[in-house]
Amino acid sequence: MAALGHKSNLVATQLVVLLLKTLPLPERLLLVIDDSPTKRYGPKVEGADVHHNPTPGPADQSLLYGPQRLSLAKRAGQRRGWQTTACTVYGKATTKRTKTFLATYAPVGGVLRVVIVQEDHGWYAFFCTNPAASVQAILEAFADRATIEQDFHDVKEVWGAGQQQLRNIWSNLAAYNLNLWMHTLVELWAWNQPHEQLADRSDSPWDDPERRPSHANRRQALRWHILRTQLSTLARTCSLPQEILQLAESLMALAA
Repeated sequence: MAALGHKSNLVATQLVVLLLKTLPLPERLLLVIDDSPTKRYGPKVEGADVHHNPTPGPADQSLLYGPQRLSLAKRAGQRRGWQTTACTVYGKATTKRTKTFLATYAPVGGVLRVVIVQEDHGWYAFFCTNPAASVQAILEAFADRATIEQDFHDVKEVWGAGQQQLRNIWSNLAAYNLNLWMHTLVELWAWNQPHEQLADRSDSPWDDPERRPSHANRRQALRWHILRTQLSTLARTCSLPQEILQLAESLMALAA
């Protein structure tokens, strides 16, 4: 395990190559990087995709954002400049009250587009390093990014990431990466599978049969696929009696 932890970047790179070769690439490819390891305060704080006005950190450090600061709160409080933007977020078509403008931001090396969105419970500001991007594209990209939270839930709750307790730090790193890789491989296998194969809810008639298969459903379907393939191979080579095959099917249902 420790050896795998030392070389986890090599395995992850091969997995990314496999994804790019297998999945149909859209016109716009959105890559999301978790910013958990980045600093939240201080003169070298990283930029985030959602931000309000920069404020000094707990030690009252100075921030290196340039001498002329732009107050997003004042811009959001002004009545002029608002427009209605149609977009599709979280799978639903909707309209948002927005305003947009260009600004400069030293950490990204130049001009960026700022979008302020007015919601019922307040306003939010987003920025994009492509100043030519439309407001609709920026809003939809952020909504797509938010879906990674479901992946965090699945990795922790379905695969138990973070629960492994190994004595070596590199073994712990390998165990955590294995959870991420298994999650990715299950999703990759299920990508082109029919809905009926991924979500067999015949044993739960109270559930909605048309509900989108969860990651747990996909993992269970892959388990069934592996067990059935092994059983059929064994039956062909060993000529197992029908009673044994039926018993194996029942045991597989309990195991999956």
